[in-house]
Amino acid sequence: MSTPTPSGPLAGLRVIEFAGIGPGPFACMLLSDMGADVVTVDRPGKRLGEPHNITGRGRTVVLADLKDEAARASVFDLIAQADVLIEGYRPGVMERLGFGPEPVLVRNPRIVYGRMTGWGQHGPLAQAAGHDLNYIALTGALAAIGPKDGVPVPPLNLVGDYGGGSLYLIVGVLAALREAARSGRGQVVDAAMTDGAISLMSNFVSQRMRGVFTEQRGSNMLDGGAPYYRVYETADDRHVSLGAIEPQFFADFCERVGLPAELRDAQNDRAQWPRLHQEIERIFRSRPLAEWCEALEGTDVCFAPVLPLSQAEAHPHNVARGAFVEVNGVNQPAPAPRFSRTPSRIQGPAPAEATPLASVRDRWAAPAG
Repeated sequence: MSTPTPSGPLAGLRVIEFAGIGPGPFACMLLSDMGADVVTVDRPGKRLGEPHNITGRGRTVVLADLKDEAARASVFDLIAQADVLIEGYRPGVMERLGFGPEPVLVRNPRIVYGRMTGWGQHGPLAQAAGHDLNYIALTGALAAIGPKDGVPVPPLNLVGDYGGGSLYLIVGVLAALREAARSGRGQVVDAAMTDGAISLMSNFVSQRMRGVFTEQRGSNMLDGGAPYYRVYETADDRHVSLGAIEPQFFADFCERVGLPAELRDAQNDRAQWPRLHQEIERIFRSRPLAEWCEALEGTDVCFAPVLPLSQAEAHPHNVARGAFVEVNGVNQPAPAPRFSRTPSRIQGPAPAEATPLASVRDRWAAPAG
């Protein structure tokens, strides 16, 4: 693919990504959106050109047989010019390929070597296969998500892969780059989804120690137990979200929907929660979604309709912020977060064809701009 002039706070940053799935590609999508020049090393024969591969956007892809000495030498030439390396294989795989941290840091002592795994680089489970669901199961997060009388519910793959994985990898890489700018020395960033998900649970660890978080799903303020923080069904079988945590927001909600006076002081009375939930449920079921949006959206009630992806793109707030953008006919999430002086930009779709290794090597031989 042609390489446009990068835009974003990371313009000039050179990232080499060893192709993988899940959190690694998503992390590199974020780096690319923020201006980094991301080059993905993939295996020969890899089929490219999938137009809906959003997390593969903004890359240059090179194909290399890492068992071939000439190809290995060319990849090491790229590594010598890179600022960051990202890999998401099981521990030991990169070492067996000859691209583990030791030879890489010998070739490029200032490189930040980002490693993305589920279980981490060491520990009894380090070599075991797994996926997001397994990783968050070990952290306390999965056990806390789901209905009170049902089994835990997988929260898509947002908590492990992307929240505890990609985002912690990005934080670690950027922190290591900051330190490398001072010391001139790179280092390894060991980003494990289990570590990240446990870190995400910090607030609930505090609440449990204070005795205000019970390990029973659907019994706490933020897990659907509180009547003022949960999802309700409307008359037309749609859903709305209510998050009136603060007393003044709950009072506003009570006033706007006509909650009976005897329940308006029951917000934090757990003994009254079943009755309060039943009454709010009855109220929301009395009108269709459109009427509730007209009555409550934009107020301090802390309200929003529950939208499927196909409708999220068209919501007026998302449209006004340009939260979705079109690239080559594919509507997709816009770069986030936003920068006032160095705006991010999608550098292009997922490439339709590979770029010769020599071409990227020559491009990177020039000073980073």
